[in-house]
Amino acid sequence: MTDILFDLDNTLYSSRFGLEDNVTVRIIEFTAKLLNVSHEEAAAARLARIKKYGTTMEWLRTEKGFTDGDAYYRYIHPENEAAALKRDPELKAFLQSLDCRLSVLSNSPREHVDRILSHLGLLGVFSEIFDLKRLNYISKPRREAFDFTLAALGAKAEETLFIDDIPRNVEAFIKLGGRGILIDEFNSHPDYKNDKIKSLRELRRFL
Repeated sequence: MTDILFDLDNTLYSSRFGLEDNVTVRIIEFTAKLLNVSHEEAAAARLARIKKYGTTMEWLRTEKGFTDGDAYYRYIHPENEAAALKRDPELKAFLQSLDCRLSVLSNSPREHVDRILSHLGLLGVFSEIFDLKRLNYISKPRREAFDFTLAALGAKAEETLFIDDIPRNVEAFIKLGGRGILIDEFNSHPDYKNDKIKSLRELRRFL
């Protein structure tokens, strides 16, 4: 492998901190206000449409004509969102010891990515950051998101390792001919059939 692509949220830090759960709550709040429906109705509509789109924002842009991405991301990613995260003091050294080019591919905006990486002490570890805005709001698991990322890196799918906590994202990369690994710390996907790890420290056996 010459390249490793990492998802950000619940991949470079543990899901036990609940950061993504809090983001989901704010997404539903924002959607309810935008569509002028109850929280329950917003949650149900989002659940139904997120199966087609990689992110709520992509759904709102495509089907609801919503364009104020900055307002959306300010709401769901407040400046204090990383406060609950605890830094893993050994993670940076481990990542830097991997003999590959490391990049981040996230369905979040760059402001969120930088904030989280800074809080985790991982700024400067990754060669490239591919965030939702850089991808023009085309998100994982869509093939276009992976194609853009690989082209920008000048990398081949078959020489790239991709780690994510969402099965459909990993499976989409595998379909491209790449090596995809699901990080599943708490065995939330016991029936997942492809490669799976509980900790990033297990990555060495795939290189």
